[in-house]
Amino acid sequence: MYYIYILISNYDNKLYVGFTNDLKRRLKQHNRGQVNSTKGRRPLKLVYKEVCETKKAAIERERYLKSGCGQEFLKQILNGKN
Repeated sequence: MYYIYILISNYDNKLYVGFTNDLKRRLKQHNRGQVNSTKGRRPLKLVYKEVCETKKAAIERERYLKSGCGQEFLKQILNGKN
């Protein structure tokens, strides 16, 4: 099982989209500064997650969420949660 996750930076309020097979471990890595792309944007907060059954599905979903259409989808989801 894989997770697609979205983090928001409390530093600059930007989003980060990623995937992992161990969400708790990955969140700790992000907040400890062990992930280069988010190291300077800590602290980070989990704002959304999805479950995918395969790595291939997770990669495809992550790619979609990083696209223009996916960004619009994220805005809708996050606006509904805020």
